[in-house]
Amino acid sequence: MNLENAQVQMRKGILEYCILQIISRGEVYASEILDELLNAKIMVVEGTLYPLLTRLKNAELLDYQWKESTSGPPRKYYILTEKGTNFLEGLDATWIELAESVKSIIAKTQK
Repeated sequence: MNLENAQVQMRKGILEYCILQIISRGEVYASEILDELLNAKIMVVEGTLYPLLTRLKNAELLDYQWKESTSGPPRKYYILTEKGTNFLEGLDATWIELAESVKSIIAKTQK
């Protein structure tokens, strides 16, 4: 088994959740999402982000609006829809449950 592959798969598993969390704070430009994910060491490249944003949009979890930019062409800013907010609330509950479960297992292992 390849450690690096396992790490990548773990990150991919929480990528949508992290994207929705970032967008839930307010309208955000795709490069800002990418920067935050990279800074958090959730390795992502633009080629991964844009298809995910499209899929979330097609699922009606987010929407976007075009805004003029002072430094180039208009930019697409993403926002959560009501459906996206409700979906994220369900993921929040699942994340809390999973994190507590994993912490419990690790704590027993470290004894």
